Amino acid sequence: MDSRELMRRAIELSFEGVKTGGGPFGAVVAKDGVIVGEGKNSVVPHSDPTAHAEIVAIRDACRNLDTFDLSGCEIYSSSEPCPMCLAAVWWARIDRIYFANTRTDAKGIGFDDDFFYEQMCLPPSQWKIPATQMLGNEAIAAFMEWDKKEDKIPY
Repeated sequence: MDSRELMRRAIELSFEGVKTGGGPFGAVVAKDGVIVGEGKNSVVPHSDPTAHAEIVAIRDACRNLDTFDLSGCEIYSSSEPCPMCLAAVWWARIDRIYFANTRTDAKGIGFDDDFFYEQMCLPPSQWKIPATQMLGNEAIAAFMEWDKKEDKIPY
């Protein structure tokens, strides 16, 4: 499939999202022009705030390819990814992002990500949701154990 066909599938999934009670968002992950994962927004039907189309598509691609590293893949999203989805794309090591609607378009129908973008740039002490570090001296032991583990698989 070419880029336009892949984006059209993401857009088709956005319509499916609306029809099934989710938001108007769809995404596909492709490798060498072949869809390896797809998803539509299912936040409301699954009672899962992380069930954004991109996250669902990334999870599907990882299952289908049996890997957590999607290097060599591209993601096609019906809308500019929100900060959570953008971070997931980066963590998945996806090579390229294509999107149709912009975050301004999404804001026009009530999906405003500006707050999240702003909060992510602040230090924890300034977040709207109070954040307090605690028991770091105990938790660091797991980091130390990971660091010395010889058979770890870095990601």
